[in-house]
Amino acid sequence: MKGPETLAQQEYVARQIQRHRLVSGIRLLLLAAILALWEISAGIGLINDFIFSSPSRMIRCFLSMVSDGSIFYHTGITILETLISFSLCVFIGIFGAVLLWSCRSLSEILDPYIVMLNSLPKSALAPILIVWLGSNMRTIVVAAVSVAVFGSILTLYNGFNGMDPDQIRLIYSLGGGRKEVLFKVLLPGSVPLIISNMKVNVGLCLVGVIIGEFLAARAGLGYLIIYGSQVFKLDLVMMAIVILCILSAVLYQGISVLEKKIKRQRTE
Repeated sequence: MKGPETLAQQEYVARQIQRHRLVSGIRLLLLAAILALWEISAGIGLINDFIFSSPSRMIRCFLSMVSDGSIFYHTGITILETLISFSLCVFIGIFGAVLLWSCRSLSEILDPYIVMLNSLPKSALAPILIVWLGSNMRTIVVAAVSVAVFGSILTLYNGFNGMDPDQIRLIYSLGGGRKEVLFKVLLPGSVPLIISNMKVNVGLCLVGVIIGEFLAARAGLGYLIIYGSQVFKLDLVMMAIVILCILSAVLYQGISVLEKKIKRQRTE
């Protein structure tokens, strides 16, 4: 049970709330200023609105795709592919890191290969994946997973190795084994690292999905970007990019909400 807050604590909370509101207001004003400057520049001919588009042209393009429902279909496909690849990346990352931690010899053997695969430009793999798997959603998901999974394994494995050795020795001194160390110390103590890694991976998976959709998709926001650039519908391209920005922010905030919920549960 928490005791009553002191006056100093209440003042501190009030200052933090005020600062948060100020920052949020400045962010909105900055966004509005950028959009207004963009629209005015296109309207007076300072920039070519056919090449650079404008907020009003993007809104008209968006409303036309809302009327036939196509924008929801393409956005939904990209979200589905991102969530599938993200879930696989989290599972494979944790499982791979645990496997390497459990077997030192295996980690010493595979470490240079994982580092090499993590450093490899994943766009180079996409054409090969198309030949192997075909032009379908499976190829896009595999391409997205390949972007994030190797870095995820390395990050989590290094985090596991950096755990407090005193806690591990305590488990062994009480008669526990590696299983108890894993479930009592390693995984619970690595929750902040796992959440932080998820924040990175959700963006990387979205990048991987778009790379895959550039080459192997018939639907999705990446497909709209490629199609729009090919037929010179730059309004469509810019609109899809803006939706991707919003989507990446929403996915990141979703992980942040999960992080706050877990922190609240751990402190109660």
